[in-house]
Amino acid sequence: MDPAKTPVTVTAEEAPLRTTKSIYPEPFASRVADREKRPLGNLFGLTNYGVNLTRLLPGGMSALRHFHLKQDEFVYILAGKPVLVTDEGETPMAPGHCAGFKAGTGNGHHLVNRTDKDVVYLEIGDRTKGDSASYPDDDLLATAGADGTRRFAHKDGTPY
Repeated sequence: MDPAKTPVTVTAEEAPLRTTKSIYPEPFASRVADREKRPLGNLFGLTNYGVNLTRLLPGGMSALRHFHLKQDEFVYILAGKPVLVTDEGETPMAPGHCAGFKAGTGNGHHLVNRTDKDVVYLEIGDRTKGDSASYPDDDLLATAGADGTRRFAHKDGTPY
């Protein structure tokens, strides 16, 4: 990133949307079609961790329920009332609530919007190399290649 083009500040709601709606293969990508991500950290050239301003439209979900082996994650709710789904069950959330997900715990998680209003939250995660993610409710595994690109496979290792 050219330091001369790095902004000093941005208005988060006006930051560009991520151009790719999802990196999941089908049939999974369509399940997260009702979310919009604004990759804020990328605007500033951040490489150690990512920050997204994410909007879940009514009926939307943040991701497939998943956990990472090496990357920590954190969410902070700004607007709306999502439900956090984890191995412990369902937990209602509201603006001002936050949750963190330590890498390697095996506790699958995601947010779902079961209301008729948008949910807006910040998601923050590190960018540890060599991470992988597992999806306990779906036949899906994700690994990161040496170049950092995620690769998806069935749980038996067959590529999508």
